[in-house]
Amino acid sequence: MNLGRRSFLRLAGASTAGVVAAACSTEPVSASPVGTGPASVASSASDVPAGPPDWNALVGKMSGRLLRPDDRDFPAAKRVFNPLFDERNPAAVAQCATPEDVQACVTAAAGRVPMAARSGGHSYAGYSVPDGGLVIDVGALSKVDVQGDRVVIGAGARLKDVYAALGRSGRCLPAGTCPTVGIAGLTLGGGIGVLTRKYGLTCDHLVSARVVTADGKPRTASADSEPDLFWALRGGGGGNFGIVTEFTFSTVPAPRVSVFSLRFPAGTATDVLDAWQRWVASAPPELWTSLVLSGGSPVQCRVGGCYVGDESGFAALLDPFVARTGATPVSRTARGLGYVDAMNYYAGGEARVSFVGASRVIGSPVDAAKLVATMDGHAGIDMLIDSLGGAVAGLGKSDTAFWHRDALATVQVYASATAGNQKQVTESVNGMVAQLATAGATGAYVNYIDPALPDWMSAYYGDNAARLKDVAKTYDPNNAFHFAQAVA
Repeated sequence: MNLGRRSFLRLAGASTAGVVAAACSTEPVSASPVGTGPASVASSASDVPAGPPDWNALVGKMSGRLLRPDDRDFPAAKRVFNPLFDERNPAAVAQCATPEDVQACVTAAAGRVPMAARSGGHSYAGYSVPDGGLVIDVGALSKVDVQGDRVVIGAGARLKDVYAALGRSGRCLPAGTCPTVGIAGLTLGGGIGVLTRKYGLTCDHLVSARVVTADGKPRTASADSEPDLFWALRGGGGGNFGIVTEFTFSTVPAPRVSVFSLRFPAGTATDVLDAWQRWVASAPPELWTSLVLSGGSPVQCRVGGCYVGDESGFAALLDPFVARTGATPVSRTARGLGYVDAMNYYAGGEARVSFVGASRVIGSPVDAAKLVATMDGHAGIDMLIDSLGGAVAGLGKSDTAFWHRDALATVQVYASATAGNQKQVTESVNGMVAQLATAGATGAYVNYIDPALPDWMSAYYGDNAARLKDVAKTYDPNNAFHFAQAVA
């Protein structure tokens, strides 16, 4: 959940991120020697241990706590952001206090039980809570250390803390807006947010990462060290190649931002969406915008976004768009904000929310009438269409693992749900996502991971899938980090 689904819906008038498989560190990892390259990772099937982990032995190797189902704090410890996954039953939750704890967990669990790291816990599919497996909870490892034009961030840090620290130093890292999303899952899947078009994806600012691979060894991935792993970590999705313990990012000076919101009258959704797609395709990178379709009869439509710059430059872009729609907005608001205030504007609350979500990606403008028809009669379901382009397209499709460099927008279908109606809501969302594919929205964003997506490997990764599989085989030859949509 990158863009703060609930907050945008609220602010426009009305989310995780992908699999969070990363941890963070306040000190360099030194318990094991750093591998010198891929050759140091390979192992054979005969190296795979048999039997369950020795939980008591793991307790003795950890600085943090290891919680089992009989422990009083276990029910709370296993929870993730979405209450729909509260019934998942891992065998243990490791509350890691150091990078060495992460190493101990990986060594103990690899090949014995499923394991998944949890940072913000926003996985749309609940993959960070493996039934019968080990949750490697890294939320306590959350340093944010601004060092000039760079920032070193522990992978357990939440976005609200990242922005607060950066704001105090007058720096900016483009990222998502939901305050409780972990920096790890967001970065590993790419990292889309309201400043993406101006400054690029979060992963585009990654300088290096400290990673514990399946053999339990810490490694530094950068352009000069483990370059294939570094490539994969920038958009290849969390959970596939190891557990990150620390990120180093480049930053930019914190900008001033103009935010806006428009609500259009009923019956205008098709015209507004058609105009919006053409507007986004030619807009300067300073402008990011999102269009929200709310299901029902008729379908409702609203548009919001932000502009990096003052309000006068922004008005020169907004007015022609409104004229092109042929509709007069029912309401229109705009104001200028500082960087941190703008992030807080989109942030929304921090309470847990039950929801079902799925996504597709639009490569180029599609038939607006078909997209609007997808929402007809579906009250209670929203479709969020968030613009890409700009700086995202400044890199080639295979320069990093993030494939959708030339895409126009992501499309997210989002619906509130309860345990009682989850099946029905999921069926509705899946049906709508299938219709999106027939309308031309065929890609998908891995941070809005969708367990029902039939073509998920190509939808997430395109032609980068083959190289990602090779990296996974190199760094996790025995598939220790397996889950339902693992690259391997």
